Amino acid sequence: MSKSVDSLLAALTAHAPWVALTGAGVSEASGIPTYRDHGGKWLGSQPIQHDEFVSDAARRRRYWSRSALGWPRVAKALPNSTHDALAELERSGTLSGVITQNVDRLHQQAGSKQVIDLHGRLDQVRCLDCSAIEARSTLQTWLETHNSLPSAASLNIRPDGDADLPEQIISDFSIPQCSRCNGTLMPDVVFFGGTVPKPTVEACYQLIDASQGMMVLGSSLSVYSGLRFCRYAAERGKPLIILNEGQTRADDLCWHKYDTEPFSLLAECAHHLRHAAQEQLHG
Repeated sequence: MSKSVDSLLAALTAHAPWVALTGAGVSEASGIPTYRDHGGKWLGSQPIQHDEFVSDAARRRRYWSRSALGWPRVAKALPNSTHDALAELERSGTLSGVITQNVDRLHQQAGSKQVIDLHGRLDQVRCLDCSAIEARSTLQTWLETHNSLPSAASLNIRPDGDADLPEQIISDFSIPQCSRCNGTLMPDVVFFGGTVPKPTVEACYQLIDASQGMMVLGSSLSVYSGLRFCRYAAERGKPLIILNEGQTRADDLCWHKYDTEPFSLLAECAHHLRHAAQEQLHG
């Protein structure tokens, strides 16, 4: 084993259980693009803001037209080895749960049981007027039935089910209303500039309190909604480990940082812990 594997294994076993905070970098290998590079800088234009979506019908039309092309890629995405490793660590008792900034539900697909979707979930939509929930797949059928969509193969797919589209298609695009009250539909996610619901934040704090340490994977922590949990853990003397290729806003708080092939390192540690548990079980 490498020194990095030895080091991470020692930390994982000494301070279990851990809580993991995951970001977009974790899902990149599943084919879902990230908003930022490893240094935390935007890779493209900034995504739609919460207030824009709520107050501007033209912006909503723009969002849904682009989402109609980008969503299928997210819907077909499969968990990768990092999602699998985290699920394995939970099964072994090394991990108490996952707080994810991602909205793709890949942790749940990989088998993780205790997952808090900090920024919501892209596989469902919510009515802003009556709060009714509808499956995103149902909405996708409506969008494809009522609009002429170009082939996604020729388009640039962006993060969180977004895609670049010609303005003519956007301006003519038809968008659905709530089937219950004819109200405004919105993805059940926290857009940039939006607020994470208080019960979700409290659930995160409780999960951290129930854990001995915290690890961050695939996030620059550029968004405060994730950074605050690192600060919360550090204030309580809990060890913080960061597995991320670039700089993060919590680098000054962490006990150890692994920035060289961090996800491969985690997968190797999960493999070793699984085999150790099997050997102990079989004597």
